[in-house]
Amino acid sequence: MRFIQTLLLAACLLTGATVFAQGQSFKAVADKIVAVVGDKIILRSDIYNSIADARRQGANVPEKAECMLLEQAIISKVLMLQAQKDSLPVTDEEVEAELDQRIRYYVNQLGSEDELVRMAGKSVYQIKDDARESVKERKWAEAMQRKIVENVRITPQEAKAFFDKIPSDSLPFFESELEVGQIIFYPKATRDLEEYIVTEMNNYKRQIESGSISFEALAKRVSEDPGSRDRGGMYEINRNDKGMWDPVFLSTSFRLKKDEISVPVKSDRFGYFLIQMIERKGDKATIRMILRVPPVTKNEILASTVKLDSIRTLITTGKMNFNEAATKFSEDPSVKFSGPFMTNREGNPYVTIDQLDKETVALISKMNVGDISPATAYTSEEKKAAVRIVFLKSRTEPHILNLRDDYNRIASEALEQKKAEVIDKWMATKIPTYYIMVDKTSSESCESLQKYNSTDSRGF
Repeated sequence: MRFIQTLLLAACLLTGATVFAQGQSFKAVADKIVAVVGDKIILRSDIYNSIADARRQGANVPEKAECMLLEQAIISKVLMLQAQKDSLPVTDEEVEAELDQRIRYYVNQLGSEDELVRMAGKSVYQIKDDARESVKERKWAEAMQRKIVENVRITPQEAKAFFDKIPSDSLPFFESELEVGQIIFYPKATRDLEEYIVTEMNNYKRQIESGSISFEALAKRVSEDPGSRDRGGMYEINRNDKGMWDPVFLSTSFRLKKDEISVPVKSDRFGYFLIQMIERKGDKATIRMILRVPPVTKNEILASTVKLDSIRTLITTGKMNFNEAATKFSEDPSVKFSGPFMTNREGNPYVTIDQLDKETVALISKMNVGDISPATAYTSEEKKAAVRIVFLKSRTEPHILNLRDDYNRIASEALEQKKAEVIDKWMATKIPTYYIMVDKTSSESCESLQKYNSTDSRGF
């Protein structure tokens, strides 16, 4: 079955599916159910859209990709259902963090959020909303997978044996790779500037309520929220999507009556909101909002710089290691879920120069391995004023795979193979306990899928 390899390849194809699926993709084809796992269904459009969007992004789609992705979808459903049976936790925070990470990745790849919205044919909110359920299901599947292999270990002898089996003419060549960590502060505006923004927003409220300007027109003019500004501040929200929305923003929205406008409300993470209720139906609502972010002055940036330099001293004097300091002090929310080190698309902490932004490249070009930069002001991916210290943990020279330079990589690959074998055995015993049915067309065209039909099903 080789579950791990199937999972990794399928994940590469599926990464952008919910982002770039549009009307002109395979959704135009009459949809149908291609498989059932327990009480979960898999649609043909899920598979075809994944392939179409992977090709649109220039990915190398292998032969029989439909078979591979459908098999992966079946396996993932089994893992997800078992995770639910075992009550494995998946939080809204985890899901939202991954959705945010995906959006940041695509914005970096395409150059701007506007370009992402244009290519996807939908707003950032819609992109995240379309992907949310599939991300949560995949998180459950990953949690189950981790539980299955949590006690699997690899020895140096096993790592060497794994390396020795690789033909010498198949050893890969690696460009220079780096491990780069960062601790980030977001300076806070002064009370005077915050009060100025509140006064401005109260003026907006009076203008709208007097009829001198519409909320929509004012949002397009002054709102600093790029996700809704062009739509006049409009969002469709759900009371139950607590992980997606700022809690103050969400609770304020659902206290409003139709056409009512809130007072300015503060979010520690974003700034100040002015919210208007357009329509509400149960737990769903359509609102408009204006976001203003109090500007940060040089004094606040300097204060954050001084504080971060003191944290740098704690690390360089050995009173605290970098990971501990990042966990305790960094204001980057992703640290909680993925750690302080920058990662590539696959979540690997080994990145190449072309995967880093220009500011980071300029900074580490002056650093040696083991160095921690002085606190440096920069503009974050969210276009917010920020200060950070950067740690260059490692930098490899271009080379062919070998045990001396790449032991950790080789041991990791050997460990993944061992985990794959453990998961294969688990799946072999677990799959017969679930009702699985694959449609006849898929089963006949994909030999690998024939083993999945339950004994009490004949396909459909």
